[in-house]
Amino acid sequence: MTAAAILAKLAELPHGRAGFKQLIRELGLKGHQRRELSAALEGLVRKGALIELRGEQYVLPGRTQEFAVGRLNMHRDGYGFVIPDTPPAGLRGDLFIPPNSAGRAMHGDRVLARITRVAHDGKAEGEVDRILERAHPTVVGEFKIGRRESFVVPFESRIQQWIVIPDGMELPSAQATPDRIGAPGLEIRDKHDLEGAVVNVEIIEYPERGDENAIGRVVEVLGRPGDFGLDVEITIRKHHLRHRFPAEALDQAQRTPLTLTQTDLHGRRDFRGMDLVTIDGETARDFDDAVWVDRLPNGHFALHVHIADVSHYVRPGTPIDVEALARGTSVYFPDRAVPMLPLELSTEICSLKPHVDRLCVSALLEFDRQGDVVRQEFCRGVMRSVERMTYTSVHLILEGDAGLRERYAPLVPRFELMRELALLLNRRRMKRGSIDFDLPEPLIVFDEDGAMTGIERAPRNIAHRIIEEFMLAANMAVSGHLEQHLDHSLFRIHETPDPQRVLEFEEIAVRFGYTLGIPAMPAKRYPVVTRTSEGRKLRRDIVRADDGFRVSSKMYQQLVAKLEGRPEERILNYLMLRSLKQARYAAENAGHFALAAKTYTHFTSPIRRYPDLVIHRLLGSLLDGKPADFADLSFIAEQSSATERRAAEAERELLEWKKVQYMVDRVGEEFPALIISTAKFGFFVELDELFIEGLVPIDFLPGERWNFQENTRRIVAERSRRELKIGDRVAVRLDKVDGVERKLLFGLVVEGGKSSGGRRQSKRRGR
Repeated sequence: MTAAAILAKLAELPHGRAGFKQLIRELGLKGHQRRELSAALEGLVRKGALIELRGEQYVLPGRTQEFAVGRLNMHRDGYGFVIPDTPPAGLRGDLFIPPNSAGRAMHGDRVLARITRVAHDGKAEGEVDRILERAHPTVVGEFKIGRRESFVVPFESRIQQWIVIPDGMELPSAQATPDRIGAPGLEIRDKHDLEGAVVNVEIIEYPERGDENAIGRVVEVLGRPGDFGLDVEITIRKHHLRHRFPAEALDQAQRTPLTLTQTDLHGRRDFRGMDLVTIDGETARDFDDAVWVDRLPNGHFALHVHIADVSHYVRPGTPIDVEALARGTSVYFPDRAVPMLPLELSTEICSLKPHVDRLCVSALLEFDRQGDVVRQEFCRGVMRSVERMTYTSVHLILEGDAGLRERYAPLVPRFELMRELALLLNRRRMKRGSIDFDLPEPLIVFDEDGAMTGIERAPRNIAHRIIEEFMLAANMAVSGHLEQHLDHSLFRIHETPDPQRVLEFEEIAVRFGYTLGIPAMPAKRYPVVTRTSEGRKLRRDIVRADDGFRVSSKMYQQLVAKLEGRPEERILNYLMLRSLKQARYAAENAGHFALAAKTYTHFTSPIRRYPDLVIHRLLGSLLDGKPADFADLSFIAEQSSATERRAAEAERELLEWKKVQYMVDRVGEEFPALIISTAKFGFFVELDELFIEGLVPIDFLPGERWNFQENTRRIVAERSRRELKIGDRVAVRLDKVDGVERKLLFGLVVEGGKSSGGRRQSKRRGR
């Protein structure tokens, strides 16, 4: 009896629920199968895939208004929200968890929450009923010695509980942390030397009650606050990134030959005589892809996309493969990376380095004059990159740089063909309805000693476009080929946005004078019966955007085009992006909304993404005429999506931390800024050119009382009626850098150059 069969059967039943005996009848079970059903149900309840109600009733999450299953997101002030995996019907937004209602749960835990109250607008609150999965086996923080016991204060302020460290568990063994304990300037003899140090602790006992502390032991000493590189070490531990390879994986990597043998070349097509090139950023160390373009006698374009054949070296179930699946992806920080594969593979034998032979898996595509694929072929090969090019150098060549055009003279016609094909493919993609947000990305600049010197806009030029279009084309071609010839595959999907999120964005866009072009939004009334906090039954209708409503990617694309070059472009593009769902991996194809693609996957980066490695294996099974292994595709999709989100959160958090560190010495300086969002407690600004965000608190606004108007999302002065709204340009002064919360607080600069924030703060200090 499989879990999938149980869930599928429940999904067919009214209200998505059934009792144990009813399930036996519905599934036609007999004898020992009943015991299997009982065990399977227990497992599904433990994971939160099912909710058990009174009387052995089982219901799918989202089909009951009594409980919600999801991730607990706490606030440092003690309250939190449960973000449901599947929102309960008729309820709006996340489930509010009041202070003291989280019980033993910590920030990030996956929980089952009981819904205790539902307001008339569909917003609900509740309490944590059960912890399904702990998020933090370890916690990083600052070591303190108290009167009675030692403890660690977590760096993650949303983890409310301090971690108690019993006597004898303060000092890790040097064997456990050879690369951190005993670092320069950090001499550890006893626990008193740890006072104020940054440590990583393993939780050995979680609290039994909400008012208790967890108990842990120190497993790593990372350094002292302010130590160079400590911010990266903290971020790695805080997000539980796997940063040390197991001995078995390292041993396997070190035994991998660094040169090719004749056996390796057997059955492969030879591309070594072609002028293939890699095009990457200046600091790239691993090279996944090499490209080549030519014009055929019939006027069509031939595109070769050659991808490093990682699957030749990383076999399923080997130590490196097990570790790669657990990591899911490489994680890139401004000044270092946490790779998915050991360096012996990622930067050596698998990397398509110039002037050396490398194994590859190749997509050979032919495009007609309209940019449509008219022929495709996939094969294993051996190649030799003739040049390691950068985005900057290719861009300058295409812009006419005489020195570079002379240096790379044999390749110049090839680059010009690449540009021509890339622009053709881009026009074809835009015609299809693909959305292309041009959001600026920050780039941290370091000096030769590794110290941060500034923040710039990451460059984006025609060379980036060339590689982007070629990789998209290869990914779509491989996905379509696998879907056509295999019963199952792994997809990169981007589902149609939630109608309610589209409606919320449309309301904001209209205030700026724009629209997605949606006709009158259909609506649907959901009859909902809930109970008030006093236990009284409450019946009402929730009006929401009809689930049958569908928005097209072309609507988004056309609005992006209208916004180009406008002052509000940055804000509305960002809000449009927020209205979309998050792309993810799946074993079932649901299409890719943003790319307007019927089928899409990731094939082009197997050095740094595990799903690409899986796609290479599936493609290899077709090339070899052997059965493909589909057993773990759903698990791999779920695991890879989770590790991708974790990596993105870690990268984003460290980037914000770097920005705050950069601003520490700039308190008192004034900056031109753009209001990017408003709230009841103030408004957020983004500084021009620096891509740094901060808060202007409403309490510190000048001269008179200011109020937030929820319906228009504007902050309005009571007497003068002056308004502050999204899209306004203002001058602000940096008043405070909160190093603990890693936040920047600004004051509004008024006439005469005074900062509202600084003035009001000084009055408060005098009270």
